[in-house]
Amino acid sequence: MSWQEFCLLLLSVSASVTGQLFLKIGAGKLGRVDATNALQQILGIVTTSELLIGLACYGVGAVVYILLLTRVNLSVAGPSASLVYVFSVLLGYFIFKESIPLIRLAGLSLIVCGVILVVWQK
Repeated sequence: MSWQEFCLLLLSVSASVTGQLFLKIGAGKLGRVDATNALQQILGIVTTSELLIGLACYGVGAVVYILLLTRVNLSVAGPSASLVYVFSVLLGYFIFKESIPLIRLAGLSLIVCGVILVVWQK
């Protein structure tokens, strides 16, 4: 993977993680969804700016990912995109004060090791 391709990957992952951040913030404004308020909550999605920003970030991430796919094999790009999981957990920890149990930390470590092995070139 060249530096340009790596930058595309990081941009795609960053946009997706930013999208998740805004979706979480927007979802917090919506409140809990149940059978009695589902329609109202669905309509609330289009009026909550954080949710719209989050969806736009996902769109940008998808476009950049498509650009990445024009340059690298899916067998490299797909597993590399799993870095979104790692950064999402870190966002949850640092911004939303969510805990990271040891077993989750081990799983994240395996993801990072797997991505390194997938993109490694001889």
